[in-house]
Amino acid sequence: MPMPISSTPSYDLVLAGGTVIDPASGTNARLDVAVTGDRIAAIGEGLATGATRTIDVTGSTVLPGLVEGHTHIFQYVSAVGAPAEEAHLRRGVVAAADAGTAGASTFAAFRKLVVEANPLRIVNFLNVSVLGLIDFRFGELLNPDTLVPEDALATAEAHPDIVRGFKIRLSEDVVGENWESLLKKSVALAEQARLPLMVHIGETEEPVPVVLDYLRPGDIVAHCYTGKPNGILDGDQVHPAVMAARERGVLFDSAHGKSNLSFEVARRAIADGFLPDILSSDTSARNWRGPVFDLLTSVSKLVVLGAPLEECIRRATVAPAQLLGLDTEGYGRLAVGGRADVTVVDWTDEVTLPDAAGNTIVAPRLEPTVVLHAGAEVDIVPWRGLPSA
Repeated sequence: MPMPISSTPSYDLVLAGGTVIDPASGTNARLDVAVTGDRIAAIGEGLATGATRTIDVTGSTVLPGLVEGHTHIFQYVSAVGAPAEEAHLRRGVVAAADAGTAGASTFAAFRKLVVEANPLRIVNFLNVSVLGLIDFRFGELLNPDTLVPEDALATAEAHPDIVRGFKIRLSEDVVGENWESLLKKSVALAEQARLPLMVHIGETEEPVPVVLDYLRPGDIVAHCYTGKPNGILDGDQVHPAVMAARERGVLFDSAHGKSNLSFEVARRAIADGFLPDILSSDTSARNWRGPVFDLLTSVSKLVVLGAPLEECIRRATVAPAQLLGLDTEGYGRLAVGGRADVTVVDWTDEVTLPDAAGNTIVAPRLEPTVVLHAGAEVDIVPWRGLPSA
């Protein structure tokens, strides 16, 4: 006698009872997420009955795997390179963009030692200097001849799967008195490659409005909440020229970093309605044990300062995925049939959180409790702000 065929679908794993926030689809509801293999098999209610294994995430928030829009992970070559898997994947980030640590002359090593050696998806903004960022003590463009457009363009053309834009650090200690000519050359090569240019601000020789005049729609200003001179504020409000640049399509990246996020600047800008287009950590070996710690901590800080949680999640998932062209690979969203990259988070008790300007706040923070990468559970490492971490 034939056995009856069950009508109940079978899933490898179901994350049950959590609140799913997926800005890409506009979802914000209590739902189960079912996974089979490396794909999301279903999103809906009552899926646990069809699961081989269930994780109860009631009371938690279920997010797409995070996308880090600005980091420094050229470990073993650059003095600022953090370990990609430990700093990012094991804290809920499934894709990341290195922001200018590698230049054309070091790109082959970056591809071999970082991109090909790590399980998470890694792309980069190629430094316009052939040297890249090897050591913060020595500006990579103080010798302006290290900007070789032909080398940058050839590298981008040969590696379109990795190079998603270019990066120039415009601080005085990096570019000296040549900021204008170097910026013009950088914009020109980015235009020729049809890729965005990321521009680091903070201690620039000229005020931000002067710099913004050179940028195109789709170019990115990094460190928009810097407390250093020549930032985005005009008194307690965002400078009109910054608002005008955003209106014409220039993007702004929070990029916390060791020295480029001020709670006071962020608080005033957020109160003025100015959220970053990309919410990133600017993780590096200089800051991953504080004051940055990780991307989720950077998200937590902006939420505490008044930014809506869902908008912060948008800027750490689908927004950077779209900027980096990773949305076409399924990153930054939760979709049936799509990648099973999921980060489940809880709010912790209050802790002391530092900015990069000597200030602190006492507030809860977001902590990953479950991380799935292509359907497989990731071994989470403890928050690096803990005494034992």
